[in-house]
Amino acid sequence: MSFLFGNRSSKTFKPKKNIPEGSHQYELLKHAEATLGSGNLRMAVMLPDGEDLNEWVAVNTVDFFNQINMLYGTITDFCTEESCPVMSAGPKYEYHWADGTNIKKPIKCSAPKYIDYLMTWVQDQLDDETLFPSKIGVPFKRNFMSVAKTILKRLFRVYAHIYHQHFDSVMQLQEEAHLNTSFKHFIFFVQEFNLIDRKELVPLQELIEKLTTKDR
Repeated sequence: MSFLFGNRSSKTFKPKKNIPEGSHQYELLKHAEATLGSGNLRMAVMLPDGEDLNEWVAVNTVDFFNQINMLYGTITDFCTEESCPVMSAGPKYEYHWADGTNIKKPIKCSAPKYIDYLMTWVQDQLDDETLFPSKIGVPFKRNFMSVAKTILKRLFRVYAHIYHQHFDSVMQLQEEAHLNTSFKHFIFFVQEFNLIDRKELVPLQELIEKLTTKDR
């Protein structure tokens, strides 16, 4: 969870998405933070007894957005139009942007541009009360899970780009422990609920195996 980053004055790439205090989702977030504090990430991602899966996925999706927002915010000086003219995850994987609304046909663009499009798009989904209701009793739309899966699939690409193109900078900044813990938590979560297709995870497959094997 974003509490892993402590109270460091890290700049975020986009404004942090807050879950309203006093809401049920806020209580769920606190529960998740307490479980995470035990250090057992496999247990921390499990659906708490009696809770709604949609709500659990929503709370965690918001939190992963905030984590990636902070992580990418630390390396924006190194991810430029010059250093990253395409959005890639190593030499074999290149991502083109389309959101189906404003940009319907996938376009090739630089990594900073792609990540800006991506994080703005995610922010718009999270701010949509019909998709991510924050009030108790407001039902989730029937397509919620497919939207959440698309958000998580796209957020994975930011992790993939950071690991492949900017890990040296992450190490210089001494942020690798935060990055690894955040990514491990993300992977355990998407594996627990089968939220990202395996083929999408291929760019970081070796790392995923390394981070998750110890915890089987």
